[in-house]
Amino acid sequence: MRMMSVWTSQALICNSSFFPKWIPSQVNPRRQLVKEGPLVPGKSVAFQVKHTDTRILFLRSRNSTSASFSASVSKTKQPLSSDDDIDDNLRRLLQTLLWSAEGIYILWLFLLPYAPGDPVWAISSDTINELVGLSLNFLFILPLMNSVGIHLLEAPVLHPMAEGLFNFVIGWTFMFAPLLFTDCRRDRYKGSLDLLWGFQMFLTNTFLIPYMAIRLNKADAEYTPKKPSLLAIVMTNGASLVGLVGGFACIMSGLWCLFGRMDGNFGSLSERWEFLLSYLGSERLAYAFIWDICLYIIFQPWLIGDNLRNVQNSKVGIVNILRFVPVLGLITYLVCLDLDEEK
Repeated sequence: MRMMSVWTSQALICNSSFFPKWIPSQVNPRRQLVKEGPLVPGKSVAFQVKHTDTRILFLRSRNSTSASFSASVSKTKQPLSSDDDIDDNLRRLLQTLLWSAEGIYILWLFLLPYAPGDPVWAISSDTINELVGLSLNFLFILPLMNSVGIHLLEAPVLHPMAEGLFNFVIGWTFMFAPLLFTDCRRDRYKGSLDLLWGFQMFLTNTFLIPYMAIRLNKADAEYTPKKPSLLAIVMTNGASLVGLVGGFACIMSGLWCLFGRMDGNFGSLSERWEFLLSYLGSERLAYAFIWDICLYIIFQPWLIGDNLRNVQNSKVGIVNILRFVPVLGLITYLVCLDLDEEK
């Protein structure tokens, strides 16, 4: 009976249906137990350790790791869907500062009589005529056409320093369009970005400051994002061209200030510099442009820094560095924009 009991126990132990089948992934992947010889009742069973080819396991592990890394990278390229990146106290502080800046901007530059030049309620006819002349010389289109013999409309003759300053700010503002249309927080602004940028072209930071404050609002989970407008599609798809045109306008503005209308008796470089200082201290429009340039220097790296995920992976480093350089940083962002991510 005792011998029968031993045989029965050994048969149960060796029977593969008694225990779950051995699964290689549940043990050390580098080793396998291989049975030597047939099972004989009453005799011990010998096993040997057989090493498996670890190259296959390594390739599987490496492919799995690469897939996980690629997935994590693709997630970082997606727009923010939460507000975890901004502390509530910091959000309130920034919005308070921005709305305060908007109030000061409007009061000081439009309404109060203390800044250089006339407020909007006492604007002179000379200032209006100058503003019309500068608008007609938008991006130097008319002056350049006249210079090559095309005289469909005569360009107003203004001081090149005034024309250069005006077109520098306008060229910079022009490049903000693709940046706004690709902003990861643009859906926080419930109004029309087309209208906002259109008004920004005429009144610059009067409308950009409120947008910078509104885009810091918490995301509305029930809000359905609007389809991009035709202007947004054109400006986004043509971001590189917008950057090159705007950059050319800014460079041209600087050169025009120094060398424009040399035959117009506007003086030497030193005389033009003296005119610029006098112009900034006597005309409200020119004085406001200095405010706009200073605010753009703050808003450009802020917006680009929040939207580095829209940039081509290989260009993120250079864009992150150059975003602090006025004008050049925005040109770089637009040229390096990853259109596939936006689509």
